[in-house]
Amino acid sequence: MKQLFGQYIKTLRVEKGFTLTQLGAKLGIDSANLSKIENNKRDFDEKKLESLAKAFELNPENLKTEFFGEYFAKKIYSSNCSTNAFTVAEEKVKYLRQLDVKQSKLKL
Repeated sequence: MKQLFGQYIKTLRVEKGFTLTQLGAKLGIDSANLSKIENNKRDFDEKKLESLAKAFELNPENLKTEFFGEYFAKKIYSSNCSTNAFTVAEEKVKYLRQLDVKQSKLKL
């Protein structure tokens, strides 16, 4: 996606014909805060991703990928960090998953 997450929400909302108030009600967000999110003046709450996926009939995993991809990109950009951090993060995720598998086997 070549737009920020807030812009993506606005695009989806307009395509579905929802008003800010209608979508806000589905997400439990008032229309003023939703407007700030759409204009990238406020971050979207990750706890609302399931509700957002349901409102637009989207795959929740794809939506999480977009949300967290942007989250990590913003952190790396604002820290003026190398994009190699993505590779390191990917390796750490693999390691954490291995640890999780090993620990779950021990619990059995």
